[in-house]
Parts: sequence; C-alpha cells; structure tokens
Amino acid sequence: MKRREIKKDINSLCGDLFAECVALLQYKENIEKKDVENVMLTILQMQNDMISRLSHVEPGSTKLFFKKMREDLLARTGDIVEQIKALA
Repeated sequence: MKRREIKKDINSLCGDLFAECVALLQYKENIEKKDVENVMLTILQMQNDMISRLSHVEPGSTKLFFKKMREDLLARTGDIVEQIKALA
C-alpha cells in the first residue's frame, strides 16, 4: 500500500469519526457541547499526528514502523469510538 493511499484512509477514518460527533451535536438533545468538542479535537490531533508520522518514516525499519503505526491507529480509534459511545 502506498503512503498516499494510507493518508487517504486515515483522512477518511477521521472524517467519519468527526461526522459522528457532528451528528451527535445536531440530533441528540441535552448533550454537553464541550464534551463533544473535546472528542472532535482529539480526532483532529490523531489525524495530524498520524499524517505527520507517515510523512517522516524512519529508513531501515519500515516494516516495524508501519506495524507500530497501525497498532497505534487502531488503539486510538478504539478509544475515540468509546468516547463517542459514552456521549450517545
């Protein structure tokens, strides 16, 4: 998989998570706007971090780099999904 495709996948994933937060703000009554905004900020920070890491791959150990990055992405995404579920 090429870096460009990975970046598109990361952007798509973060866009979907962000859209869930926007939907919560629009359709759920009595929701703390500040809590949703904090989750949205976390999503943006994750996106920026992952894209930045992808743009600066360490030469030599690329296989380990991508394995670690994938694990981190899955873990952080899982945390964000749990935060969104808690708000819903």
